[in-house]
Amino acid sequence: MRAVNALLKYRGREVTVADAAFIRQLIAASPLATRRALSQKLCAAWGWVQANGRPRDMVCRGLLLTLHRAGHIQLPPQHHRPPNPLARRARPAPTVIDTTPLACGLRTLRPLTVQQVRRTQAEPLFNSLIEQYHYLGYTQPVGEHLKYLVYAGQRPIACLAWSSAPRHLGCRDRFIGWSAVARRQNIRFLAYNLRFLILPWVRVPHLASHLLGCMARRLPQDWTALYGQPVYFLETFVDPQRFRGTCYRAANWTYLGRTTGRGKADQTGRPNRPIKEVLGYPLCPDFRRLLGQVP
Repeated sequence: MRAVNALLKYRGREVTVADAAFIRQLIAASPLATRRALSQKLCAAWGWVQANGRPRDMVCRGLLLTLHRAGHIQLPPQHHRPPNPLARRARPAPTVIDTTPLACGLRTLRPLTVQQVRRTQAEPLFNSLIEQYHYLGYTQPVGEHLKYLVYAGQRPIACLAWSSAPRHLGCRDRFIGWSAVARRQNIRFLAYNLRFLILPWVRVPHLASHLLGCMARRLPQDWTALYGQPVYFLETFVDPQRFRGTCYRAANWTYLGRTTGRGKADQTGRPNRPIKEVLGYPLCPDFRRLLGQVP
């Protein structure tokens, strides 16, 4: 339930009249500070940090701008308007790789190498392959995410991307059984399988489910190393008009239900996109207890 004196709710945080008054005092005490400097000061004052200890600067700046546009605070004028790299991001360039058909048994194909490629020289190859061969194309993930290339020898054969999980997902939330407060606190312990691509010339039975099993063992370590927090639960969407999700089921993922087809920014209450099946995979036996805890 929203507090009586709450002005708005932003990224799971209730912003009250007292919060707005504090921000106005912060602005008045630093008349020469830029919007970025004010955001950093507010993060420090509120202890608003990511799990890896870095300030939640971009989230805080978004909150300040929302309060400014609603008339609750008055931000200083913008000193400059930097270009938006997400709005003007060039599409990944095509890449030339060996497309010779690869058809064999999984045992023959081994050993496989799974390489985390975010922030490495191999990341452009990952982006290009997704853009060229995945039916959804490449979209730059926002927030926490990891990218993986799978190699058979020197040949890339598959790509997987993982990102922060959607904040609201009814069937998932009912399966976990957490409260709204626990969900806001612990959604960061979930990872979402954003993309999964086996290159179209690769025909290897059971490869997809095998890679999902590898990811269930590998991802928690990499996520903790980069973001300083564990992962307890994996989830994904499957478009039933295109796929049956056989590889996920073969890897012991659980069908949780369906999306509403409305998206997180819906204001109409009516479906505006394809309805997807939701599948989940707990990474530890006591995931419900861990995800249901409220600090």
